[in-house]
Amino acid sequence: MHTLFRLTPLALAALAAPAFAQQPAPSDGADMQALIAQLEQLKANYAQEVRRLRELDMQVQAMQARLSGRAGPGTTPAAPLAPAAASAVPPSSEGYASSAAEAQQAKQEARRSVDDVKQQQAALFSRRFTIENGLTYARYDRKQLTLNGFLALDAIFLGNIAIENVESDSLTYNLAARWGVSPNLTLNLDVPYLARRTVYQKGGAGGAAAAIAQEETNGSGIGDVSLSANYRLFAERGWRPETVLTGGVTAPTGRAPYGLDWKVIERDDDDYIRFAVPQEQPTGNGVWQANLGVSMVKTADPAILFANAGYIHSFPRGFSDIDSNPDTVNPGDVKLGGSVYFGAGVAFAFNERTSLSISFSDKISTRASTRFKGGEWVKVIGSDANAASLNLGVTYALNQHTTLVTMLGIGLTPDAPDFTLAFKVPYML
Repeated sequence: MHTLFRLTPLALAALAAPAFAQQPAPSDGADMQALIAQLEQLKANYAQEVRRLRELDMQVQAMQARLSGRAGPGTTPAAPLAPAAASAVPPSSEGYASSAAEAQQAKQEARRSVDDVKQQQAALFSRRFTIENGLTYARYDRKQLTLNGFLALDAIFLGNIAIENVESDSLTYNLAARWGVSPNLTLNLDVPYLARRTVYQKGGAGGAAAAIAQEETNGSGIGDVSLSANYRLFAERGWRPETVLTGGVTAPTGRAPYGLDWKVIERDDDDYIRFAVPQEQPTGNGVWQANLGVSMVKTADPAILFANAGYIHSFPRGFSDIDSNPDTVNPGDVKLGGSVYFGAGVAFAFNERTSLSISFSDKISTRASTRFKGGEWVKVIGSDANAASLNLGVTYALNQHTTLVTMLGIGLTPDAPDFTLAFKVPYML
């Protein structure tokens, strides 16, 4: 057992007295500097011992509070601090816990920023019920060069050069509910509402390479609703991180991108459609999806390390029209490609309220396939994607139950949005 010695001001004076008694009167500045250095060292040791006393006192009082809560009517409560130890603790005005309740509250506040990070990266199993409101803005801009012609003598291009540009802005409001069924299981329900605006630009209007045609379409409505569950496989202990298994399903409740009405902007003399856009923007994928993933969180004060990986499977679904030609109607089936996602990052808890996180995330999707009625499955060229982004986030605890989460995502690949800006406010009961 280790014995803790507390250096009081009287003890400092007692320790310093022999040194002053043995030293002769200082004749120069060197002796004075040596005495000052010795005094500063004693002060540093005293401050370190006071901090250790504070930590031990908070731990003892928190344990007493837990034992008192478990004690029955005939159980003897835990013994209080020894008089010497109690007198060594300064009053609460100096930053010490003056009661077991204050000690427990201080301990909970110290973990608040850690809990906020866990809530966003995996799940927080200590909360019974959480309602989360989120608002996300995403900007997408993609340009494509189209060559309609051929090369003469491998050097001279004969034909039209057209530039196609698609600019999209989307605003998503997400209402989520998290229910802690047990200490290791939570259920999640996410209901998004989308508002999208897309601008299409196409060069070569009217057969002239310099002319550009432009059209804007909008769309809003409920997106694809998802239901998921988080199960804690392992709690954090020692070197082992907290490991959470996630499984869920997404229903095609949003407007599907297939079978939409088209708006024809330009036709050639032979009635060939040169430029057509959908009259209304979709709000969902149109197919059922299931996902399975795992996430891990490890605290290394003041840093919080986290990582996740998973797979999304899409089920085939039939539609009344899957043809991109506005003049024809061809029913068939659509099967989106599977997607693998992964990410990792680190968060830093500045204090009991604020934390800053930086992470990398990527989602790789394989090609989709379509099958007209009575035909064979055909891969859709250009439907595969690799969307990687760099994310910067800040969490701030507004009060005991509410947290403000901000996240900025920067696209690193052409398939990812140029940037996303998200705000979330989870209210924890």
